[in-house]
Amino acid sequence: MFARSQIFADLPFLQPAFSLRAETAADETAREALLDAAMGANRRRKSSEAIRRDRLPAEGLSLVAESDDGELLGTVRLWNVSAGSRNGADVAALLLGPLAVSARCEGLGIGSALMRRAIAESRWRGHGAIVLVGDAPFYERFGFAADRAAELAMPGPFERHRLLGLELRDGALSGARGAIVPTGRLVSCAAAA
Repeated sequence: MFARSQIFADLPFLQPAFSLRAETAADETAREALLDAAMGANRRRKSSEAIRRDRLPAEGLSLVAESDDGELLGTVRLWNVSAGSRNGADVAALLLGPLAVSARCEGLGIGSALMRRAIAESRWRGHGAIVLVGDAPFYERFGFAADRAAELAMPGPFERHRLLGLELRDGALSGARGAIVPTGRLVSCAAAA
C-alpha cells in the first residue's frame, strides 16, 4: 500500500491561479479571518497595531490576492506614518503590514506578488519610503534593510533587528530619527465625510 504522500509526489504540481486587486469593503470579513488564522489571537497587541488603530489605510494601498473562484488568498495594507523627523520636519513614509497569505498557499509566491505590487503602487503614488516590522530574510529580497530604519523606533516593544526600511526615492529615510507615528486618515473622520 502506498502512503498518500507517495501518490501525490508523482503528480505534477499546479500553481493556483490568483489575481491581485484593490481591496473592497466586501473583503473585510474574509481578510480579518485570514489575519486571525495567520497571525494568531494576539495580533492586535503588536506595536504596529498601535499605529494602525482607528486609522484608514493609505489611499489605494490595500491589496488582496484572490483565487479564480473568488477566495481571498492573501492581503497587504500600507498606512501613512511619520518615520521620525529630519531637521525638525516630519519624514513622510508608509508602514507596511500586515502581510498575510492563507496557510494552504504559503510558498506559492502570493506574498511576493503582493509585496512587489505594494511597492510598485507606493512608488507610482509618489511615496518616498516604506517601513515595516518583519523577518529580514523575506523582506531583504525586496530591498528592505535594517540600516535604513536604524534611528527609528516603534511605539511600545519591538525587536530592533526586525524594523526595516525601503527608500522608494534616494535619501528618503536618510537622517530620519525618532518614533514612527500615524499620520493617516482617522476612521471616524472618514465615516463623517
